[in-house]
Amino acid sequence: MATSSLALRAVPGLPMVAPGDDLAQILAVGMGRAGIRPADGDVLVIAQKIVSKAEGRIVDIETVTPSARAVALGGEIGKDPRIVEVILGEAVRVVRSRPNLLIVEHRRGWVMANAGVDQSNVGGTGKLLLLPQDPDASAERLRVALSARFGVRLGVVINDSFGRAWRRGTAGIAIGSAGLPALVDLRGQADLFGRILEVSIIGFADEIAAAASLLMGQAAEGQPAVLVSGLRWSAPAGTAADLVRPASEDLFR
Repeated sequence: MATSSLALRAVPGLPMVAPGDDLAQILAVGMGRAGIRPADGDVLVIAQKIVSKAEGRIVDIETVTPSARAVALGGEIGKDPRIVEVILGEAVRVVRSRPNLLIVEHRRGWVMANAGVDQSNVGGTGKLLLLPQDPDASAERLRVALSARFGVRLGVVINDSFGRAWRRGTAGIAIGSAGLPALVDLRGQADLFGRILEVSIIGFADEIAAAASLLMGQAAEGQPAVLVSGLRWSAPAGTAADLVRPASEDLFR
């Protein structure tokens, strides 16, 4: 994994993405227009929102009929029960709740606020954006299409902004990954002084996602794709599902 420098370049001027759009085509054209040519081993980090939009993961709140559970929970936390209903539909359990906050376990294993259901940068009043149905599969489809388009071995990471237990502020993490290791297991290797590492496992895809988030931003930056060059790895490719801690290893469940 050792490297002395990295280059990160946002893909400029990408259009607004709509349901049914060919996202790989949009990204390829955008990179070509900007003179960005990926090389073997580069990783394209793509914001979850444009993946979700292309896949049509948009819900009109006016079409939602809340259940009795959503109505009760919405009343407790001061949130629109229709939004709560959508959140519950993406979750397998409620972990914690308080006024205006709902922490759930998403059906894909992430413990997060509101199951990733979001209203920012969606476009249109009353529109809710859900996470991709299967972000690892989405990343793989984009990897295959873009690698073929450019004739290189390209990695793809789909990132999203997550809050973190015990720390303030959000940071980018990988919710989808293809063509690179999501985890790099260093156990059994020696440190600088010859001591054998026993617990060191690196969240490689998360670190890439966080680096790209510095260019993507969180508001009106309009830079939802970042090409990362200069990475090195020798571990086998994995998926972002590898990053989810199994319940058997979770001391806080």
